[in-house]
Amino acid sequence: MHLYRFAVFVTLLSIHPTFANRHLSAQDAKPGGVTLCQGNYHSEADAVAQLKRMASTYSNLEQWQDRAAAIREQILTGAKLMPLPARTPLNAIIHKKRDYRGYSVESAAFEARPGFYVYGNLYRPLGKEGPFPAILCPHGHATGRAGGRLRPDQQHRCATLARMGAVVFSYDMIGFGESLHHGWDHKHNQALTLQTWGSIRAIDFVQELEDVDDNRIGVTGCSGGGPQTFLLPAVDNRVTVSVPVVMVSAHFFGGCHCESGMPIHKTAELETNNAEIAALAAPRPQLLVSVGGDWTKNTPVVEYPYIRNIYTLHGKQANIENVHYPGRQHGYQYLKRQAMYPFMVRHLKLDPSGVFDAITELYDETATTIETPEQMYVFDKSRPYPANAVTPGSQIPLH
Repeated sequence: MHLYRFAVFVTLLSIHPTFANRHLSAQDAKPGGVTLCQGNYHSEADAVAQLKRMASTYSNLEQWQDRAAAIREQILTGAKLMPLPARTPLNAIIHKKRDYRGYSVESAAFEARPGFYVYGNLYRPLGKEGPFPAILCPHGHATGRAGGRLRPDQQHRCATLARMGAVVFSYDMIGFGESLHHGWDHKHNQALTLQTWGSIRAIDFVQELEDVDDNRIGVTGCSGGGPQTFLLPAVDNRVTVSVPVVMVSAHFFGGCHCESGMPIHKTAELETNNAEIAALAAPRPQLLVSVGGDWTKNTPVVEYPYIRNIYTLHGKQANIENVHYPGRQHGYQYLKRQAMYPFMVRHLKLDPSGVFDAITELYDETATTIETPEQMYVFDKSRPYPANAVTPGSQIPLH
């Protein structure tokens, strides 16, 4: 790290309080010598030292690609997805179409594994000609009856992207939204595994749609949806654009077992962190959105330079960007969505006409119709819960 960057980093350590809402114990050793890196596993200074150690393991693109392959293998092995499960039939359900101003919404689900459903909503452009890029929208740990994908801010994000010409799939984490409604608990011990596999199968799902361009696949999520946003391009090269929001940190590994409850970060053979995992998206376009009010407070001087150096090895430094809001808090609020929209417009070739206001230089979200959870559910009186659905809480066989 350059001296001026280190000086800025030390200053940040002294003036920013620790964001403590989701911290777990520093270390949880498991049988077999693997270690779970959870919560604030590192101090911020130790994270800088770790990045320096990791950077010393490669000096050119070929060496980095060897390391990247090892990291991918460790992620999949630690998540119990090595080898990848068979791609069983999705048996997709898409129904209850609702037309709004410039976009439509449908309730949609598919079987990621036989009898294990991923619930979501499919947003599509109206009045535009495809094929369209697809954007996956995982969500964060917002609880309550209208949490997860049902939240108004998630609906704004999806509807606005659809109005600009994207097919958007917004889907539940285990134990949130409709998954919670049908009896699943987010504490399920396969949460990280099933959510990662569910995201991989979500790409399969959108690529089966006739109006989707298979070569333009984006993903963006915030907080608990952030790890899904950077883990997916790390293990699946079909993702062409990614925007992880307020989650890429070298010292914070996620405070939930669905983010860091399996040995994907550290084994006897290899150590890594979420900043380096995000770098596995290189050379594909990636935007890091960070704030001063959580664990991404150091992104401009710690995580972003490390990731940018890897993009530079690829000769694609222009493909990595960071938008930082030092006075803002955790979340995917309006201002952060305004940072994401132009990046998706540029790299997925969306059409912002009628949405982007050249005077205010903002993307208009006022055309969004906020739906109730009941409107958004896939399964209801008109479409009963499938008889083949596995019992909530069951262990899902993968191989």
